[in-house]
Amino acid sequence: MDQARSVKPNYGNWVPWKLIYVPGVLAVAFLGLTLLHPAFLVGACFFFACLVYFSYARYQFSPLGKNLEEHIRGQVLHHLDWDGEGTALDIGCGNGPLSTALAKKYPRAQVIGIDAWNGVWDYSRETCDTNAALEGVADRVTFRSGNAVCLPFEDESFDAVISNLVFHSVRDIKDKTQLVKEALRVVKKGGKFCFQDLMVGRGKYGKPDELLQEVRGWGTEKANYVDTSESVHIPRALKNPVMVGNIGITYGTK
Repeated sequence: MDQARSVKPNYGNWVPWKLIYVPGVLAVAFLGLTLLHPAFLVGACFFFACLVYFSYARYQFSPLGKNLEEHIRGQVLHHLDWDGEGTALDIGCGNGPLSTALAKKYPRAQVIGIDAWNGVWDYSRETCDTNAALEGVADRVTFRSGNAVCLPFEDESFDAVISNLVFHSVRDIKDKTQLVKEALRVVKKGGKFCFQDLMVGRGKYGKPDELLQEVRGWGTEKANYVDTSESVHIPRALKNPVMVGNIGITYGTK
């Protein structure tokens, strides 16, 4: 029994191990090449710097560091103004942290998490199922494969739809506002939505007020925007476009 209790959910990390060991291997390789020519030392220093930076980022995102992943995910639930009645969809659920957190916060809700699980990240449907069981919500949370570009659901299927730092990584479509539009398609009239992503500075969404204008033009009752990079204490080294310096949330009522 004690051993079972010690098993914790595996929600992964936004910095996969390959971003650490690949620069590490390259740093060693270039260091060895300095025996042939000292100019290779530049490459060795570059890859060593990448190794140090991504190791630092992974640590800060993890519970061992500042647990930034949980704090940032928490902003989605904080801004989701929902009563917890009905069915919710989590787009790009990864290993299911937001899906399970949503089910735990709203004990009468049914939650569906979808993801492509394409191998880019260390996520899988099997891990999602295990995590939901460990969190005690397996009876109310289900997971299925899906693509954010074309969600496998009918119009107005869900009482609430959420997504966290997913849309920017979808390669199938350049204009990320179209992913917001597709997500809103499956929200019931009067339902709630909350989408967090890298919404500033990359030219994917335009300016926040322009995004809100589009969202309101798609027939939503209420739409708001908040710069969540100011709501969570993000270390200076991670507050940049490469990491999470440009995060923002669009939320409201359809």
